[in-house]
Amino acid sequence: MFTIDLDATRIAVIGLGYVGLPLAVEFGKTRPVIGFDIKADRIRALQDGVDSTREVDIADLRAARELRFTSDPGELRDCNTFIITVPTPISADKRPDLGSLLGASETIGPLLKPGDVVIYESTVYPGATEEDCVPVLEETSGLRFNRDFFVGYSPERINPGDKAHRLPSIIKVTSGSTPEAADFVDTLYASIITAGTHKAPSIRVAEAAKVIENTQRDLNIALINELAIIFNRMQIDTQAVLEAAGTKWNFMPFRPGLVGGHCIGVDPYYLTYKAEAIGYHPQIILAGRRLNDSMGAYVASQLVKEMLRRRIHVSGARVLVMGLTFKENCPDLRNTRVVDVIRELEEYGVRVDIHDPWADPDEAEAEYGLKLLSEVPSGAYDSVIIAVAHSEFRALDAEAIHAFGKREHVLYDLKSILALSEADLRL
Repeated sequence: MFTIDLDATRIAVIGLGYVGLPLAVEFGKTRPVIGFDIKADRIRALQDGVDSTREVDIADLRAARELRFTSDPGELRDCNTFIITVPTPISADKRPDLGSLLGASETIGPLLKPGDVVIYESTVYPGATEEDCVPVLEETSGLRFNRDFFVGYSPERINPGDKAHRLPSIIKVTSGSTPEAADFVDTLYASIITAGTHKAPSIRVAEAAKVIENTQRDLNIALINELAIIFNRMQIDTQAVLEAAGTKWNFMPFRPGLVGGHCIGVDPYYLTYKAEAIGYHPQIILAGRRLNDSMGAYVASQLVKEMLRRRIHVSGARVLVMGLTFKENCPDLRNTRVVDVIRELEEYGVRVDIHDPWADPDEAEAEYGLKLLSEVPSGAYDSVIIAVAHSEFRALDAEAIHAFGKREHVLYDLKSILALSEADLRL
């Protein structure tokens, strides 16, 4: 029987990354919350008021007076509501990797008591919460689902680096395993989400809603990327076309580019995996994914062709890549597709230097084996690629960026931060 009321809620947030920390902070402003992460160094940094993701500043951390941090699962025993916000990436063969999600379920299973609620926020395919996670909770707790404990699903909608759309100002989709659990989950989130909530009729509906949000964006960007390839062959500036088309009220303002990150480049594979498991082979979704995944190779080939056209020797050339993170003004390196450009250029025998004021050098080396330049020498490069539109790069004018290149060089502006006449290439 469902018994928790809002006033008696003691929350544990499992996973303190880009999603979990803002959530823990928001709840911690009004009620007791324990933020848990298996990384002890992450916990120490947060206890010192430092957030390496830059999603939460020290003032917000201090405002969450009811929030404390730990890496010891034993400290979660008194909690009765567990919110799991761990990453759900894909494997090398582009299949869902539920390792962290199932591991978090195994961690909290032994802590569950009759009447407790487990809420999942991680992106999954429809059915994963009840078909994959709940059996782990039952096995590790010895309790019965929907009799002894209950489950909710409320997909995260955090947009890393976006200071305008923050957690409280984004409508939250909620759901629960019983009508009473659904009401509780919805009321709980409504206490911190000023934009309001949307209670889905089932957990599977909420899971599906999340996974199609980024699938839709992925397909729209794939269309624009394909248009960019076509227009480049026609020697038509894609940005000029998009600006002209954008004067119509219902034209959607997508832009071409590298599609990475922990959501858009990942979530479609969760949906296609489930679709194939039930006997349907998706065509449009996978076609869009293939095209977006090929853009790194396309960018590298365009640069090499322009270098050859200008009689710049490619093998042994030095190329500066400005930006490594998956998006601007964000330190997140997960699934960045800038790496595809770098690897492809290295296949041509190019020596690539990388400068990114937002990326963590240790993380870049550990994750990708790449070293970052702290300072960029002038006049050293045969080509320069503006790969990420960080504000630090936007603050530079064309002359300052061209100054990184040798007398004869190619400037490829992937993000169109410069005027058409100021760059040699752009998507």
